[in-house]
Amino acid sequence: MRANEHPDDMKSDYTCEQHPENYTEQDHTMWRELFNRQSKLLVNRACDEYLKSLPALGVTAEGIPDFRRMSEILEKTTGWRIVTVPGLIPGSAFHAHLAKRQFPVTYWIRSREQIDYLAEPDIFHDLFGHVPMLMNPVFADYMQEFGKGGVKATSLKAIRFLDRLYWYTVEFGLIKTPDGLRIYGSGIVSSKTESIYCLEDARPHRLGFDLKRAMRTHYRYDKLQETYFVIENFEQLFEATRPDFAPIYEEVRNLGDVEPYLTLPGDKIFSRGTVADEKLGSQ
Repeated sequence: MRANEHPDDMKSDYTCEQHPENYTEQDHTMWRELFNRQSKLLVNRACDEYLKSLPALGVTAEGIPDFRRMSEILEKTTGWRIVTVPGLIPGSAFHAHLAKRQFPVTYWIRSREQIDYLAEPDIFHDLFGHVPMLMNPVFADYMQEFGKGGVKATSLKAIRFLDRLYWYTVEFGLIKTPDGLRIYGSGIVSSKTESIYCLEDARPHRLGFDLKRAMRTHYRYDKLQETYFVIENFEQLFEATRPDFAPIYEEVRNLGDVEPYLTLPGDKIFSRGTVADEKLGSQ
């Protein structure tokens, strides 16, 4: 199946049916190839919380999973469910689903020409990348609080700050473990190139997570990251969502934005990348 902007059964909240019977053998073959490739890459790279959740959810190389079966497992574990969407949906709808502990997963899968890069999330990114972490109770609560904060951020004209927090945690976050830095961000675990680059390449900065610092930092969705933020544990993320963000947004707005290739005084630096030297040397 390929992307369809307006399926016939799409509802006002942008949800639709998965229709697993419509997947072709080519679709399942693509899933198997992606699954097998990433599963091997993520050994000793992804965090244990992620790796243990894949088999617990029943995510395997057999083929594209049925969302209904996975939702039953997820709901019994953390109270979350999967809802099917045709692709990217408006931020307001996305946040509303998260606030109700519903994670939107697109039903279509990439083509072979898109195997290493696609402009918008497909089922492999959403299901393989995002859903396993929702089996972790603390991370699951963080995601719900994030959804609740979306409406408020929009009313305060601060959605860009919340988007950056999402980007640098949910999508491209790293976590400190006794065995070294590990991946938990969905944008990394679903990407062959970024899974290796984020931990092993000398170019990016790896900085200790700080809420305001992450909110200030620009990002690019069409290139490898220049900075990754490292959390100490998932409780740190959940605690970060407890304060009222209104005064934080105002403070961040006054402090100004930061380019992702820069480090600042006060940053906790796990490793300083070469990207700053490359960028500043070329100016």
